[in-house]
Amino acid sequence: MQDIQSRLHKIEERIEKAAKRAGRNISEIKLLPISKYHSLEKMKVILDDGINDFGESRVQELTDKYDEFDSEVRWHMIGHLQRNKVKYLARRHRCTLIHSVDSLRLAKEINKRSKQEDRVMNILIQVNTAEDDNKFGIYSKEAIELIKNISKLEYVKIKGLMTIAPYSDDPEEVRPYFRKLKELALKIEAIGIENVEMDELSMGMTNDLEVAIEEGATILRVGSGIFGEREYK
Repeated sequence: MQDIQSRLHKIEERIEKAAKRAGRNISEIKLLPISKYHSLEKMKVILDDGINDFGESRVQELTDKYDEFDSEVRWHMIGHLQRNKVKYLARRHRCTLIHSVDSLRLAKEINKRSKQEDRVMNILIQVNTAEDDNKFGIYSKEAIELIKNISKLEYVKIKGLMTIAPYSDDPEEVRPYFRKLKELALKIEAIGIENVEMDELSMGMTNDLEVAIEEGATILRVGSGIFGEREYK
């Protein structure tokens, strides 16, 4: 458990240094530990260090862990979301943000289930900036039209964008994908679509977080860099 705390502090130091180099305020950047396949004991180490946000990519694991923590924990759904699983997130009022919305059909299901729970669900639009057919997310050229359509839904609030860059040993190789997301966010912001904010850019992981910060990331999704190797079940 001491290893987890040590890794966490090293990640926080990297974030602080990168923010300083980029001339950004550290308060603009949220570290989101990705707890997929990691134990409750490991997560509690992070909680004790004052971090209350956790990301999960599987609805079942999120809901299994939900009741193990108090109301201060804020859950983020970062993985591909099937429409038949939305109801479980809508019931869980501590699911604070869904990062992976990439279709109007999914957004409509979120709107429907959120209305039933009398809540507004905050979401990010997942953009496939690499235009990789094997990855989820809408292509950049189609994103604005999708956002305009989703903005009309009463129980869904768009808070920004998310992307997953291709893995590379060289972080500089993924910079264009992060920059493309930032440029898209600025373009959407300039249009001024009602019920749409571009406050959040969820991009960057353990290997490339410095580049992501330089390109405007506000949420960094870090798993192995904090928790170590996953405990596959």
